Amino acid sequence: MSSDMSTAYQEVVVSDRKRQILQEAIRIIASEGYGKLTMRALARASGMKLGALQYHFRTWEDMLRALATYISDTYREAFEALKPDAETPSLRDIVQFVLDDAPGSALQGDRLFPQLWAMARVEPVMEALLDDIYTEYLRTLEKSLVEMGSTAPRAEALSLMSLVEGSTLFVGRGQRWANDADAVRDAVLAFVDARYGNQDKK
Repeated sequence: MSSDMSTAYQEVVVSDRKRQILQEAIRIIASEGYGKLTMRALARASGMKLGALQYHFRTWEDMLRALATYISDTYREAFEALKPDAETPSLRDIVQFVLDDAPGSALQGDRLFPQLWAMARVEPVMEALLDDIYTEYLRTLEKSLVEMGSTAPRAEALSLMSLVEGSTLFVGRGQRWANDADAVRDAVLAFVDARYGNQDKK
């Protein structure tokens, strides 16, 4: 994430053990729902006592900050690897990256994010941290649109973000229309190509 982000994202050093605990937290949220995630449940699922968990994450808020930072960093690192030659990713690259959600396969992203959205309604810490994630996402889309000469880059970036992220609610794993996920992906990319041109062919 950019260095000028809000203080909600503070540097979090994640040891291997902390990473395992955070992955367990993600599993609980994605498979059982955010309401099942408590410090006690996380300690039990991680095979440790509550006091041992609190050695790694002193408070609930500390754990949530580390969790959101871990999720964000996973996506950021995967996105940076999208164009290893330092070429700026095209708008189509960005949209396809989000639709394919390679980092989300490990993070169970299509099940995780709807739970995080719900969690943000009751956890101010998660609300602030998710806001940072989506602010950076919006900035990336908007920058690409500005470079393409869009006359309304913010509105178009918000529209694209809503379209892509909203699809998770309908075609994510376990959702009613999950079997249509590939067709939805193709339809969104076709829309991007029709509206902005297929930059991969240039």
